[in-house]
Amino acid sequence: MTTEIQGSARTYDVRTYGCQMNVHDSERISGLMEDAGYVRAATADAADVVVFNTCAVRENADNRLYGNLGHLRPTKLKNPGMQIAVGGCLAQKDQGDIVKKAPWVDVVFGTHNIGSLPALLERARHNDEAQVEILESLEVFPSTLPTKRESTYAGWVSISVGCNNTCTFCIVPSLRGKEKDRRPGDVLAEVRALVAEGVLEVTLLGQNVNSYGVEFGDRLAFGKLLRATGEVEGLERVRFTSPHPKDFTDDVIAAMAETPNVCHSLHMPLQSGSDRVLKAMRRSYRQEKYLGILDKVRAAMPDAAITTDIIVGFPGETDEDFEQTLEVVRQARFSSAFTFQYSKRPGTPAATMEEQLPKAVVQERYERLIATLEEITWAENKKLVGEKVEILVAVGEGRKDERTGRMSGRARDGRLVHFATGTTTPRPGDIVETVVTYAAPHHLNADGDPLSHRRTRAGDAHEAGRAPKLKGVSLGLPTIGAPAPLPPAQGCAL
Repeated sequence: MTTEIQGSARTYDVRTYGCQMNVHDSERISGLMEDAGYVRAATADAADVVVFNTCAVRENADNRLYGNLGHLRPTKLKNPGMQIAVGGCLAQKDQGDIVKKAPWVDVVFGTHNIGSLPALLERARHNDEAQVEILESLEVFPSTLPTKRESTYAGWVSISVGCNNTCTFCIVPSLRGKEKDRRPGDVLAEVRALVAEGVLEVTLLGQNVNSYGVEFGDRLAFGKLLRATGEVEGLERVRFTSPHPKDFTDDVIAAMAETPNVCHSLHMPLQSGSDRVLKAMRRSYRQEKYLGILDKVRAAMPDAAITTDIIVGFPGETDEDFEQTLEVVRQARFSSAFTFQYSKRPGTPAATMEEQLPKAVVQERYERLIATLEEITWAENKKLVGEKVEILVAVGEGRKDERTGRMSGRARDGRLVHFATGTTTPRPGDIVETVVTYAAPHHLNADGDPLSHRRTRAGDAHEAGRAPKLKGVSLGLPTIGAPAPLPPAQGCAL
């Protein structure tokens, strides 16, 4: 297929909202577009095709999308050849309603048919009418699609899509479908392909990452996959997100502790500290089990940095329930948290529950939660002043870096570090060792000269402007029968 008009390639811009899964899907979208002959627009405003990859989790997601579509309408009226496509979770939810509300949209595609986008754009242009295609189930695993990675040094690797849980506040399972697991060999092939391109860090990604293996009947598959990923030569950091406390098993803790390149950072969603609210949310764990998991993690890895998700103002939440959440926060000593005010999502059981809380009550509790969290994260960060940290240099993490003369990156435990470069000239993707000199609630500073600077192949790739662009490397959805065995884990003891 060609997208060339009068000898010049059409340009595209992808605008992403929402979770890590959406960020990774946008890499697939970019890969598809470039495989079809498009090139990324030098400036977003000048793109021939604008693709919105949407989220439906938050209450204002609809308003945000339609507001942005409204802003684009005058641009499209001035440029008749321009096309607008809407994909992602909100497209899966609203389907044809998007074209009814915004008739200047050309293509609507869902979470299960990302691969159809280039063909839908061609069809819309040829037929001069909007194309809406929403599949109700996954036909091709997204990792079979071409990918244009955004980073030379870090990559997302999807190990599963969909979710089998029924949390009452969450619309994701109805939009992403039931869990589909990739074969271990397919995952490892993608990891190796990324490392061959210079990538140093991968994040294993799934809606419920530690239930991996449910499709082929191995409840210990995720721990085995962590160990196997740890054996990939040249891979320096392995992360994963997001696990569910109900599926978190001791073998995963052991794999984290015993596999040298698996980072001692864990994102463990809490949502609420109240057993009564957790039951109403259909979260199949309680406060005692949650805190018990954190105790085991810290016993195995005393330096582990634990982050979380918390929802404030779930229907029926009382002052006593909220105080329970604050108490768990104080005991858990999180290094950071993603915090949300509950928002009603049509199609979820929680949306029809009685005792929806007034906005003022939710806001007041939210502010108290933030204050408590910042007090704790600041205290935890202060413990690291004077400690040596290894930083993977990043792009765009520090908004004040240019003014302060610093660069930024992530420590092995996931903390953000702004560091002085001294006489070194690090590049994104290089590794720097330095000493923490100052702590704030959300970041660390290291203002002395670096102790060391290691140039890496990832840094070389960034300097040369080469981000990994992979063809599909997996073999599609799992087939019936016993899975291929994981390679044996060797030399994992720390």
